[in-house]
Amino acid sequence: MEFGLFMMPLHPPHRSYADSYDRDLDLIVRADKLGFKEVWVGEHVTEKWENAPCPDLLLAKASAMTENILLGTGVSLLTLHNPVELGHRIAMLDHLTRGRLQWGIGHRAIAEDLKLFGLDHLQGDEVRERAAEALDLILEMWESEGEFSFKGKYFDINAPALDPIRERGYHMRPLQQPHPPIFAAASSSRSASIRTAAQRGYKPMSSSGLAPRYLAEHWDVIEDAAAEAGTEVNRSDWRVARDVFIAETDELARERAKAVLGRNYIQHQLPNRANSGQIQNAKINDNVADDDLDVDYMIDNIWIVGGPKECAEKIRNLYNEVGGFGHLLAITQDPDDPSWEHETLDLLKEEVAPLVADLV
Repeated sequence: MEFGLFMMPLHPPHRSYADSYDRDLDLIVRADKLGFKEVWVGEHVTEKWENAPCPDLLLAKASAMTENILLGTGVSLLTLHNPVELGHRIAMLDHLTRGRLQWGIGHRAIAEDLKLFGLDHLQGDEVRERAAEALDLILEMWESEGEFSFKGKYFDINAPALDPIRERGYHMRPLQQPHPPIFAAASSSRSASIRTAAQRGYKPMSSSGLAPRYLAEHWDVIEDAAAEAGTEVNRSDWRVARDVFIAETDELARERAKAVLGRNYIQHQLPNRANSGQIQNAKINDNVADDDLDVDYMIDNIWIVGGPKECAEKIRNLYNEVGGFGHLLAITQDPDDPSWEHETLDLLKEEVAPLVADLV
């Protein structure tokens, strides 16, 4: 099993933007030195708790501070962007990282983001439709040699050919050919995003808030979609995100998790997930009431919290319940005492990972 980080990134609103980014970069550098395989940085424009409207900028700086860790957008919100601009930014970042880039994509957007970008007129499936068209345009652009045109419902593009004398025209393509590895994130049960990913040969990432029964459904969707499209899928490519907090003892880990994960959950995640209906995805069975979904419930049933041995057991149980996966992505948390997060990463890689090394 491989280990990585997923940065939404979560930062309490009292944290300054500069301090938030410094903390994120500090964790990425530490993860690189510890041997974590990858880090993903989310894109959130109107979420003050998740203050990373331009994850590619953070990843660009991180690439200069690290040596081996793979760097991913988690995810680029396709609906919001001009695809020509996004395609150039991702291609440039691929060169800047010298091919250490992984491109995570998302087809959804929250209402506040849509309003800010002047896209709140989009109805229902139009949000996903615009995202899908943006992706098609970007991929066609990257495949093109110079001049190309694209005419769709949302975008009408005519790219100029590269003038060999003046050296002007369309020319930017990614370093990795035909493009960086593409991943699709899924946060709901039986997600349409991972169905599309499997059909197109992309790799899946599953959200941290899903109970095991819904994670298992994700893989059912992936296998069904791949069978229909004739593509191949492998559980070793599946990324599963989880909120992780580890300390030397189970008691200390639980105490710290209540202070940090509990803060993030009660003040930010629970209200947002309740409003969107996603809170239902944390229920391990149909007998769980909404009022039961408190911090203790999440520690006992969803999050990976404890000393090294308990966390290894929880990872193994999750692996067995969902039928196996290849990568565990630990959600970063930003405690007021950053040493707590550092200790979590150290223990996860140095003490927990060897205990689950047989899981492949």
